[in-house]
Amino acid sequence: MIDNSIFENKKAAYLTLGCKLNFAETSAIGRQLSQVGVRRARESEAADICVINTCSVTEFADKKCRQAVRKLIKENPGAYVIVTGCYAQLKPEDIAAIDGVDIVLGSEQKLDVVAYLDELKKKDKGVIHTSKTNHIKSFVPSCSQDDRTRYFLKVQDGCDYFCSFCTIPFARGRSRNGTIESMVDQAKEVVAKGGKEIVLTGVNIGDFGRTTGETFFDLIKALDEVEGIERFRISSIEPNLLTDEIIEFVANSKRFAPHFHIPLQSGSDAVLKLMRRRYDTALFRHKVEKIKSIIPDAFIGVDVIVGTRGETDEYFEEARLFLESLDFSQLHVFTYSERPNTQALKIDHEVEPKTKHARCKVLLDLSDKKLYDFYQSQKGTNRKVLFEHTQHDDVMYGFTENYIKVETPYMESKANEIKMITLGEFNSVKTALVEG
Repeated sequence: MIDNSIFENKKAAYLTLGCKLNFAETSAIGRQLSQVGVRRARESEAADICVINTCSVTEFADKKCRQAVRKLIKENPGAYVIVTGCYAQLKPEDIAAIDGVDIVLGSEQKLDVVAYLDELKKKDKGVIHTSKTNHIKSFVPSCSQDDRTRYFLKVQDGCDYFCSFCTIPFARGRSRNGTIESMVDQAKEVVAKGGKEIVLTGVNIGDFGRTTGETFFDLIKALDEVEGIERFRISSIEPNLLTDEIIEFVANSKRFAPHFHIPLQSGSDAVLKLMRRRYDTALFRHKVEKIKSIIPDAFIGVDVIVGTRGETDEYFEEARLFLESLDFSQLHVFTYSERPNTQALKIDHEVEPKTKHARCKVLLDLSDKKLYDFYQSQKGTNRKVLFEHTQHDDVMYGFTENYIKVETPYMESKANEIKMITLGEFNSVKTALVEG
């Protein structure tokens, strides 16, 4: 057992790469260290402990993680260095070999970090603590506040889908979750801290309830009754799990924002089959049309991947035409990256890098047009904006319930407050506003 006195007066620096789920989990790690006496290092201070929570969604993400680890070690000489996250689970040896790394924690170990700190004694080489994927079974609740006003509540972890291009099931294990009761309790804790908006995060949040016999629909109904939270947002949810029942509930709910983020990945049915996705374009179109039919002003973000193995010119053109025909608000475009041990590596026809780049640009241009059209459709409407604490050049920002970014001259009294405004002219993706 570790003597907690070793943590007295120790300072920790935290670096999170990747998704909002990682940010929630880093926050949980920070709370663990805080409970034994470790405080967060201030901007000008060198840290005694460094925690890096990594991502491995692409080859570029892996490279960025390695660079970030080396940079933090250089900035905090002599610090005890802990590396965790998806990259740490998938390629622990790569990280352990970096000079200065002390321990590498896998997905099962990262939320019990204090148990692995070994008196904070520097190592000659990183010590690896990971579990095999099929042994990753625990669910540890996490809720973080970003540097603005929103909180991110982890409701689910892991994935059972095993899409051909994805390593997430290997990095995070099978789908699992906490109870609805525990999620409601955490939402009430956010209320006690003065929080007004919570984003529900996870790997495959629509699969919530697999380990507790509950459902995602049950969860959002329960959260909608939490007094004091002004808004909940649903982060990325698979189209086959976004039921009409959920859409109709959001349309009439007290607190759930008219904002959907739905991964499509490809607008070609042939490519969707190669990806082993669990829907086709007809189902996806139905979901978008269902949302727009009952929530016309809803913001719909869509994830797509370009350049996957098997994506011929013809299939990409199918995808482009399908996307053009959809009434969404914005695309999040990702370039396919080879991931070791995935089934996609067995697919013939590799896409040249320059072709991937060209296709990416085509879809980003389409996204810009769709976002402009959506913003124009909202001009002159009255919206509720939750203003953020941060200040940039005497300007503050906020988001409407349907996820339009707005700006106004900074006024401290508006921070973390919801104000009714009238949307005015748009400046790039920022919104000039007129007070209502």
